[in-house]
Amino acid sequence: MGQSWPMRGVLFLCVMLCLAACGRPNEPRLAASAAQAPNQPAVAITAPNFGDADPHPWQGRSPAAYAVHGIDTSRWNGAVDWPTARANGVNFAFLKATEGGDLVDPDFAANWRAARGAGVPVGAYHFWYHCRPAAQQARWFIRHVPRAAGALPPVLDMEWTPFSPTCTERPAPEMIRREARMFLDALEAHYGQRPILYSTPDFFETNEMWRLERTEFWLRSTAAHPRDIYAGRHWSFWQYTGTGLVPGVQGKADINVFAGSRAEWAAWLTRNAHP
Repeated sequence: MGQSWPMRGVLFLCVMLCLAACGRPNEPRLAASAAQAPNQPAVAITAPNFGDADPHPWQGRSPAAYAVHGIDTSRWNGAVDWPTARANGVNFAFLKATEGGDLVDPDFAANWRAARGAGVPVGAYHFWYHCRPAAQQARWFIRHVPRAAGALPPVLDMEWTPFSPTCTERPAPEMIRREARMFLDALEAHYGQRPILYSTPDFFETNEMWRLERTEFWLRSTAAHPRDIYAGRHWSFWQYTGTGLVPGVQGKADINVFAGSRAEWAAWLTRNAHP
C-alpha cells in the first residue's frame, strides 16, 4: 500500500478493559468499542507463517504478539495463491480496488473472488487522488466494488503523493478532512458500513486525521509500535512491514495485524462485516 497507480515505491469498551487486565495499559482501544456480543460464532484463525526480507528489531511489543494477521494487495503483488496464503496465516485481506476517479486495479475482481473463495475475509480500498473531488471518487469506488455478505468495511487510503506524475498537491488540513468526511459518508450510505481510514505518520499528523468522527484507523508504522509514532491514537489495524514474505504471495508483501485478541476479532467481524 502507499503507492500511486503508476509506481510501486512509491483496519470495544471491552478491548481496553481486557488489554489492561493483561498488563498492557498502553495499548490503544479499538475505535468502534462495544461489548462483545453473546454467542459469537467461531472464527478460524491460522497462525502466521511469515518471514520478512528486511525485519525491524522491534522494541517492546512486537507484531508477533498479536493473534490476527493479514495482508493488503494490489496488482503489484501479482497472482496470489489464496488457499496457500489462508493456510499460512492470512486471516484478512484488504484489496486495492480503485484510485482517483478513473483507475481500477486490474487484479481486483479476480482477487476478490479468489480470496473469498478461500475463506479469507476481504475488504476493498480506494487510493485517494488529491486532484479530484470526493463525490467523484466515491461514485467511482461504488461503481466497481460490490456489496457482498461478509465483506469487511471499505477503506479510504489517504497519504501524500509526491511522486505522482499528475497530482502532487497538498491541500489544507481542513479541506482534506472535509473531503474525507464526504467520501466516508457516501460509502457508509451505500454499503451500510462506516469505512476505515488508512494513513501514514506524516499525513495523519499534519492533517489531524484523528479529528474524523466515528472512524476507525488502519495505520502504517514500520519502524516502531504505533503508540510511539501516533501518540497513543486509537487504531484497529497496524501495517507493520512492507517487506513481508508470505506463502502464496509473490515477492514482498504488506503485512498487518488486528489490534485485539481472537475473541475481539470475532466480535469485530460480527459488528462490522457486511450482513
